[in-house]
Amino acid sequence: MKKSFYYIILITATLALLNSCREDEVIYIKEVVPVTQPEYTSVEGFYLLNEGVMQHDLASLDYYNYATGEYERDVYTDANPTVVMELGDVGNDIGIYGSKMYMVINCSDKVEVVDKRTVKRIGQIDIPNCRYIKFYQGYAYVSSYVGPVVLEGEGNDEDVYQLGAVFKVDTTTLQVVDKCVVGRQPDELDIVDGKIYVANSGGYSQGAMIGYENTVSVIDIATFKEEERIPIAINLLGCKCDRRGILWVSSRGDYHGTPSMLYAYDTQKRRLVKSFDVRVSNMCLEGDSLYVISKEWSSLSQGYANGTYAIINTKTLEVVNEQFITDGTDSRIVQPYGIAVNPITKDIYVTDGLNFVQFGFLYCFGQDGVMKWRIRAGNIPAHFVFLGDNINEQ
Repeated sequence: MKKSFYYIILITATLALLNSCREDEVIYIKEVVPVTQPEYTSVEGFYLLNEGVMQHDLASLDYYNYATGEYERDVYTDANPTVVMELGDVGNDIGIYGSKMYMVINCSDKVEVVDKRTVKRIGQIDIPNCRYIKFYQGYAYVSSYVGPVVLEGEGNDEDVYQLGAVFKVDTTTLQVVDKCVVGRQPDELDIVDGKIYVANSGGYSQGAMIGYENTVSVIDIATFKEEERIPIAINLLGCKCDRRGILWVSSRGDYHGTPSMLYAYDTQKRRLVKSFDVRVSNMCLEGDSLYVISKEWSSLSQGYANGTYAIINTKTLEVVNEQFITDGTDSRIVQPYGIAVNPITKDIYVTDGLNFVQFGFLYCFGQDGVMKWRIRAGNIPAHFVFLGDNINEQ
């Protein structure tokens, strides 16, 4: 076995401070994490999109290279030093399609498009209050709240009642070519059998007379029209379809008496087949396994519940593991926030958002649930996409 040398290379840049969040912080750092040996598979590496604190333009992009063991921070800024305001305000989703990578920058009202290998900027797609992205047959589909970003206690009735939409984007020209109106404040979406399923949240309605949304919108891709809205549960967020056509939908609950839950909807039989009393703030689908993490906030107790680290078998519809972290490392994770699973090695990646202000951490666990390594990531590390030929094809 080739001997590995563990070392850290720090490159510190002195920049004009944008705000107190960046004071005394290292802006650009490249590190080599302690791996036992390089990994040579069809998965070359992964990008990690850090959300950044809202209204501070702190979104950033990191990259981990399996062949070298190098974890590099802020690769977008390094590749695009002349871009004003860097990546932007709140990185909400990321995806690769063809030779391009797309980053949904929520509060900057844009989808940033770069070369998937060099990270050089290609252009941007202007979409208001954009949320999540999915690709199908040459087009990108982006969910959007449409109205302006509303912070708690702000906004007016027009903002709260505003219907959302899914925008259709030509991935060759990067132009919006169509728009379909859906429910209020739509979040994650997925595509199966020529239909787009979109989780409507109504997230701006907390405390409003209208209340949360409780439906999944179904869009026919051929006509790009909304066909129906399927009642599931309030304040929906996650929406992922497995290989058998089961749509896995998560509800945030109302942060009071109604907890977060998980639901399985059969898109072929068009009916809800099971609900799970499992807290969900984020989830990742890999093969026949749905990995679920959460640390739910309660307005009643003014605190967070214990963390959830569960695995559900999507074939049997059973919870098969209630704690996939087996070495006690979960006690170190303050706010489990992002999750991804390597499709080849099945290593599990969990990010810790800490207090959602300072830099967070990235943890790597083996299939046995034992931590392999941990490294400091960007500000609110959240969204993953793996790099490699054909692994993102849909």
